[in-house]
Amino acid sequence: MLYFLMQPWPWWFSGLILAFIMFLLLFFGNSFGFSANLRTICSIGGAGKRVKFFDFDWKKQTWNLVFLVGAILGGYITSEFLSNPDQAVAISENTIKDLGALGFAAPTSIQPAELFAFEAIFTLKGFLILAFGGLLVGFGARYAGGCTSGHAISGLADLQLPSLIAVVGFFIGGLIMTFGIFPLIF
Repeated sequence: MLYFLMQPWPWWFSGLILAFIMFLLLFFGNSFGFSANLRTICSIGGAGKRVKFFDFDWKKQTWNLVFLVGAILGGYITSEFLSNPDQAVAISENTIKDLGALGFAAPTSIQPAELFAFEAIFTLKGFLILAFGGLLVGFGARYAGGCTSGHAISGLADLQLPSLIAVVGFFIGGLIMTFGIFPLIF
């Protein structure tokens, strides 16, 4: 059984699980999104006393915090116990070639060490990329009224036009970043 868990699962399995979770959320009148957890955590910390945005009944969002903790624990369990460090990550040759042209070494994991290694945080370039990227993601999630997971998974499942517009914007922004800005940074 453990052998089955350590093999890559088919892509459609995630789709089935997401569809089941979305059905349950819609049935119980909830919506999904990770950026809502930041608002909830700030409200728990007392930010609602100073900023009206954080002044709400955070106890109604406890289920979302449980989901956040489950995602973190699931990632840890998968990384530590259900992955095979001796097995190379399957990345296409074209992607490896494109990353090499940008100055990245041949990947040994899903994340390039030049960006995501702990040491990269302490370089000026690494710090600026993380700080500016985090600022843009935070501003974008707030401006769009939710994050990519909330709009793309929950909003589209609920047939919301604003979510469709936001998802189209996310994809356009991703294409601009991938083909326009990213090559300039590296």
